[in-house]
Amino acid sequence: MTTKGTRRHFKPEFKKDAVALVSEQGYSISKAAEVVGTTSNNLRRWIKELKQEESGVRLGADERTELDRLRREVKQLRMEKEILKKASAFFAKEMK
Repeated sequence: MTTKGTRRHFKPEFKKDAVALVSEQGYSISKAAEVVGTTSNNLRRWIKELKQEESGVRLGADERTELDRLRREVKQLRMEKEILKKASAFFAKEMK
């Protein structure tokens, strides 16, 4: 019988600090991963993601949150526009 392990979630600040061990302090990826308590593969992925965020290829957490908020707002505004369009068509018929 096997037990499922729970997946650990790391905060963005933690990931940036772990990446800084490699990029700024000269740790090897394996040593830095050991120090922060994750795998080398995780740390490699975090390094890649951070480089993509910095170059603009990938959205950061703040940008992703803002994009989601803007998408919800656009959806709401489109719905309101459709309601107003139908209402104006209704009242135009009433006036004839």
